[in-house]
Amino acid sequence: MEDKKLRVGILFGGKSAEHEVSLQSAKNIADAIDKTKYEVSLIAIDKAGKWLLPNQAEFLLNASDPKKIALNTTGNDSVALVPQSSGEVTSLSNTQTLPKVDVVFPILHGPFGEDGTVQGLLKLAGVPFVGAGVLGSAVGMDKDVMKRLLRDSGVPIAKFVVLHQEESVDFAAISSELGLPLFIKPANLGSSVGVSKAKNKQEFDVAVAEAFEFDTKIIVEEFIEGRELECGVLGNQNPEASVVGEIVPHHEFYSYEAKYLDEDGAALVVPADIPKEAAEQLRALAVLVFKVLSCEGLARVDFFYTKEGKVFVNEINTMPGFTKISMYPRLWGVSGVSYTDLISRLISLALERFVQEQKLKTAR
Repeated sequence: MEDKKLRVGILFGGKSAEHEVSLQSAKNIADAIDKTKYEVSLIAIDKAGKWLLPNQAEFLLNASDPKKIALNTTGNDSVALVPQSSGEVTSLSNTQTLPKVDVVFPILHGPFGEDGTVQGLLKLAGVPFVGAGVLGSAVGMDKDVMKRLLRDSGVPIAKFVVLHQEESVDFAAISSELGLPLFIKPANLGSSVGVSKAKNKQEFDVAVAEAFEFDTKIIVEEFIEGRELECGVLGNQNPEASVVGEIVPHHEFYSYEAKYLDEDGAALVVPADIPKEAAEQLRALAVLVFKVLSCEGLARVDFFYTKEGKVFVNEINTMPGFTKISMYPRLWGVSGVSYTDLISRLISLALERFVQEQKLKTAR
């Protein structure tokens, strides 16, 4: 008797500036997932936050063009995942219950998807899901909280200042403390959205205004002159690190365009051409960061590596991109885990964690 296939709900899109990245990631995962083990249910979230059941065959418009890719919203059924549903997706238009999903892969990037909000909903629904839980997702998204936790754990990071909306901003004081140039970032976004490099007050003022368009809290960081290295982490309680890769931007820095729109925007060198001892240090540090920030499933840890051999952790990404030019699957591919096997591993880790959590007592 043939084993029943697990139904995997690929949750994608989202109310985020990284919406289009998620569309690309979802398409790649749907194409590459092991069809002998899994049956796919695509669940979309549009830019307004509405959950939809898209046409499974034609769920994207301009799918092959990252600059024009969009969610196909024609004739989509509005759906919801409700608490205690154990993975049952309910139609809001005709109240029918759709096929139950056994596990959810929330390939969502940025706020309202990667920040613990959706993870909390999935936990309330009682369905296993890929990736970090509520806490790991939340602290991994908030660069302010992330950096303070890393700093307090002795992890080397760049100096930074946090600014809140409506606060007075003193460029002279900040540049005196951190030097020039400066990097300005929204605290709760990824994929380099809203990130700018400022060499003077005029550029700084423009960058601050842009970053505040995306968040009420922003980060100003000192510039670390060094190579941009990245390492993938995979696992739950006993995570392992991939080989180390290097980003060589062809733009001034590794911008959103370089990551997702311009295939020639950066060279991805895997493995990175660094001494073996440095690679091992980075891999160990990636695992430490993963544990310090309470992550599970997967993450990509980004570093700066200076000419003097010093290492600084830039940030963690708890749901890295899965596009065809994304670093995370490439790192694991070179480490011996194919794209398809990586998806299977992540699903297995989600199910493993769910089983362990179900054994915990919820009453005295």
